[in-house]
Amino acid sequence: MTLTINYLFWLLGIVLLVIGGMIVTDKDHPRRLTAGGFWIIYALIFLIGDKLPVELVGVLVIAMALIAGFGGVTAGKARVLSEEARKASAARLNNKLFVPALTIPVVTVIITLSASHLVFGGTPLIEQKNVTLIGFGIGCVIALAFACVMTRDTVGQSMKEARRLVDALSWAAVLPQMLGMLGLVFSDAGVGKAVAHVTTAYISLDYRLIAVAVYCIGMALFTMVMGNGFAAFPVMTGGVGVPILVNVFHGNPAVMVAIGMFSGYCGTLMTPMAANFNMVPAALLELPDKNAVIKVQIPTALTLLVVNIFLLNFLMFL
Repeated sequence: MTLTINYLFWLLGIVLLVIGGMIVTDKDHPRRLTAGGFWIIYALIFLIGDKLPVELVGVLVIAMALIAGFGGVTAGKARVLSEEARKASAARLNNKLFVPALTIPVVTVIITLSASHLVFGGTPLIEQKNVTLIGFGIGCVIALAFACVMTRDTVGQSMKEARRLVDALSWAAVLPQMLGMLGLVFSDAGVGKAVAHVTTAYISLDYRLIAVAVYCIGMALFTMVMGNGFAAFPVMTGGVGVPILVNVFHGNPAVMVAIGMFSGYCGTLMTPMAANFNMVPAALLELPDKNAVIKVQIPTALTLLVVNIFLLNFLMFL
């Protein structure tokens, strides 16, 4: 039997279903039905989305957007351990607290590098095309086991903490997946071709450095608009990256992809659209300025963007 990405989806669906159920049954939650229903709908998409008609899945996504848009996903009062208990646990564990967190990347790397050798009877143990994500999921499960043993607590407590974090993140937790799909919609709608037409009509891309700068800056700007580098990538790569940098200047596409995405992440640092990265931390830290995180990150983002332009211009054409 091959371990496929579906097992990770089902596991995530079960976690979301439990969280949704906990919120729905929390009578002290100010929006328990709408907030719990939001996460239950999301859970169903992971659990049985591939068996549902695509039109129905689209309706469910629209329903989630409407619930979030009308303020139906709000945080409840989290039930957490007392401050004394948490301080005592932290003092007892000290730096051992980092073990579960470090377990996730270590297991992910080990499984990613060894997956091609895990073949039994001609059947791979892990689905090769999604090996990194599957390794990440396995790493999370192993890390949870370590955390439960170290803290002498239960999986039930971990679900309560998961519910608390999901409540704090609110609908922003769904943004990466939604915005990633938005990039595919833009690509299918021909936005990449429109970008190519505009850039070639108004900007001279005969010079390689200018073409590289347009690609990197475009990745950052589209990421700022869409809130996600994955959404910007198909637009800029289809519009400028492949037709100009690869086909005209014969650059290395692997280098273009790596540095292009990094340029997109520079845009992530500078936009409120990336709410799960920039707005949620400000809310969790109770900062008086909701844009404080963005303001601090802008100098770093702009500096990295300039560095990326010169790196791409040099490394892509070696």
